Amino acid sequence: MDRALSRLALIFDRMTNQFAPVRSSGPSLDPSASGLPGTATLQSLVNGLAWWALLAALVGLVVGAGMWALGAHSNNYQHTSSGRRAVLVSGAAALLIGAAPTILDFLFNAGKSFH
Repeated sequence: MDRALSRLALIFDRMTNQFAPVRSSGPSLDPSASGLPGTATLQSLVNGLAWWALLAALVGLVVGAGMWALGAHSNNYQHTSSGRRAVLVSGAAALLIGAAPTILDFLFNAGKSFH
């Protein structure tokens, strides 16, 4: 029985190695901050855009919370629902803005692992 299993494992190993992907010596990707001129300016621009996006998320959060409170106080379901949605969307936007570099880094490293 053990001999049959080892033979079957050997056949399976040969079959899977036969269809293994072949690595090509094609182009590679290695991002570098010093690759192009103006990287510091571009980084500063991205940081400024992130600041404005966080500021917009803060305004949306404050306005949404106010609308939610006024809608709940006046028993207006539409304003309560819209305010709650604004608070949740603004919070999710702030979360994504803060996590964007980590998410992109994770996805880039996951993409590099494909062969």
